[in-house]
Amino acid sequence: MGTVAPNLMEVSATATASVHKENGVVANPPKELDAGALFVLKSQGSWLHCGYHLTTSIAAPALLSLPFALTLLGWVGGLICLALAGLVTFYSYNLLSLVLEHQEKLGHRQLRFRDMARDILGPGWGKYFVGPLQFWICYGAVIACTLLGGQSLKFIYLLSNPDGKMKLYQFITMFGGVTLFLAQMPSFHSLRHINLVSLILCLAFSACVTAGSIYIGHSNKAPVRDYTVKGSAKDRSFGIFNAISIIATTYASGIIPEIQATLAPPVKGKMFKGLCVCYSVIVTTYFSVAISGYWAFGNQAMGTVLSNFMGDEKPLLPTWFLLMTNVFTLSQVSAVTVVYLQPTNEVFEKKFADPKMPQFSIRNVVPRLILRSLSVVVATIFAAMLPFFGDIMALFGAFGCIPLDFILPMIFYNVTFKPSKQSLIFWVNTLIAGVSFLLVGVGAVASVRQIVLDAKTYRLFANM
Repeated sequence: MGTVAPNLMEVSATATASVHKENGVVANPPKELDAGALFVLKSQGSWLHCGYHLTTSIAAPALLSLPFALTLLGWVGGLICLALAGLVTFYSYNLLSLVLEHQEKLGHRQLRFRDMARDILGPGWGKYFVGPLQFWICYGAVIACTLLGGQSLKFIYLLSNPDGKMKLYQFITMFGGVTLFLAQMPSFHSLRHINLVSLILCLAFSACVTAGSIYIGHSNKAPVRDYTVKGSAKDRSFGIFNAISIIATTYASGIIPEIQATLAPPVKGKMFKGLCVCYSVIVTTYFSVAISGYWAFGNQAMGTVLSNFMGDEKPLLPTWFLLMTNVFTLSQVSAVTVVYLQPTNEVFEKKFADPKMPQFSIRNVVPRLILRSLSVVVATIFAAMLPFFGDIMALFGAFGCIPLDFILPMIFYNVTFKPSKQSLIFWVNTLIAGVSFLLVGVGAVASVRQIVLDAKTYRLFANM
């Protein structure tokens, strides 16, 4: 019988434990890694790779809805919320990173969100709350991205063939085929080059949207701009919470621990550098798209600013420019889809792969190929069947994104480091968690109301 060479993760864990011992830190011996951690969450990346992963998980085409969010808040409220959400999430993700670094220093590095919940809050929190919540939010994001990819393909098709008869579900199926291929990438770390391209694509389509909005705003095709918030007092009230949910979702990640898990140990300080890369892209793209889009279209800005570019009768921009922008958007959506497949891949790998066998042995490759393909097929079917899934995802976002990205990091930090109740950081964390908890309830109500209002347009496999 042949021998299996030691895995890099095992070597890294041993080396990290040795460093801790030399530094005088009493460290627990590293646990044997399961197949999910060993194969999907390989700890081989640099802080730059981490920055690419973070940017792809956060700065996605959902940012094209920011001008619409400003229509519900106005200039002052919209820009304040946009800046505040950015500051809070940057702070929140840094808190998560500090907790993870602290746990690594103690000798038990946590690689998944549910691991953090289990070790910090108790086994039930990881198994019955955080684990399932993160899984369904990430898989919901895969469905939503598949739907968006299909819509982008249809948009490109209609630009080149305005009288085309193909249906939305056909384009969703095409996009699912591309995802089926990309889903076979073996690990999160193996996506680093794809996510670098994704970062560039995000800058590219944001630059196109900003330039397009400025061009339209200065042209004779510019709509009459009105920056007042429309609707009755009741509608405006619900609109405020709807806008906050939109902005919070555009900043959401939900997979920060899994991204930090891709860093080669020791991880101290690397996540902060990665977040700086990510938020430099976010500040550049979010504010340019939000401000230019709202400036050009006022309270007529639609759910995605690309819809405004089409005009009422004919496109407001040259066809080649719209095609280029949509190709950039479509390409980036494919990268975002694969990133949010990683938690699903990790769960499948943990349950069905054998960590004692090589990653690319027949024993592990066959179930990996079958299960990953099955998860993509199911997501594609749901996206084609439920083209109104965006409304449902808004409800999931209220229940999932806000707890994972705005509430739990504050709780994890306070429980782990136990800051004094007289300290500023304790009360800042408590305030953020408390306000976010209220937003979960109000955001859920606003999302349900929107589902009820739109329900009359719902139809399975609708050609929207």
